[in-house]
Amino acid sequence: MNLRSYESKVILIWAEAIGGSKELRSWLMENGYPELGIFVHALNNQDEARSWLMKNGFEHLMALINGAEGNPNACLWLRKYELDVLEYMARTADNDENALMWLLGNDYPDMAQVALKMRTVKNEIESRNNGIHKISPF
Repeated sequence: MNLRSYESKVILIWAEAIGGSKELRSWLMENGYPELGIFVHALNNQDEARSWLMKNGFEHLMALINGAEGNPNACLWLRKYELDVLEYMARTADNDENALMWLLGNDYPDMAQVALKMRTVKNEIESRNNGIHKISPF
């Protein structure tokens, strides 16, 4: 995946879609970027979207999500295929500040923005899941 092949505008729209904009997610779907729109659903743990990414040649986007969820094998897979930016995005989304600094230091501020939006979503999901599993003493 050549990240530079996406216009900066598309990357910013993707970030906002990840952040919750249904209108911009729809724009991605309707304007030739279905993989980025479906990514938003996959990031939110929708199995059908995750399967779609895998079946349609977007394994790298699924590895980005898995890496953001703390799967070290996903990050190794991204590194193996020389998808360094996606690896650092995954690590950033998984709360790694050094990875964020790498993105910013290597002139990927738009990808850092996407990764930070991913971080927010994944941390919110984790917080909700942890709250569900806690047993209240009351």
